[in-house]
Amino acid sequence: MKSFHALALSACLLSSPGWAFTLIKADEARLPPAAGVLATRGISRGPGVRLVSPEAGGMVSSPFSLKVVFEPRGGARIDPAAVRVTYLKATPVDLLPRIKPGLSEQGIALDGAEVPPGEHAIQLSVQDSEGRVTNTVLQFSVAK
Repeated sequence: MKSFHALALSACLLSSPGWAFTLIKADEARLPPAAGVLATRGISRGPGVRLVSPEAGGMVSSPFSLKVVFEPRGGARIDPAAVRVTYLKATPVDLLPRIKPGLSEQGIALDGAEVPPGEHAIQLSVQDSEGRVTNTVLQFSVAK
């Protein structure tokens, strides 16, 4: 019975609007930027990826809601086990363990993402059941 109560409490805490989690740590934000530019454009039959929140290219205050919608194409399904989330720095940082609680076939939905002030770029790689991959870079600025 104790494990049920602990599970119920965890669910309440995770779904609570006041719950916050560290998406990017301050020491990670201070790492040198990634060299080069990641090419993510071109014609693709891979899944669509749409950043809903924070607004792309806009200024946001931390903590904020992180909402990304995956848009499968041609009857395929998104494979959540194949999603990759990487903070683009000279030494890339795997953010997948931090966003996993909000990851589903529909996308990513998490409230309370804490990120240090500055410019941030996160690469998101999404694969569908047909093996088609889409890579996109989410860019946003966090106010001081």
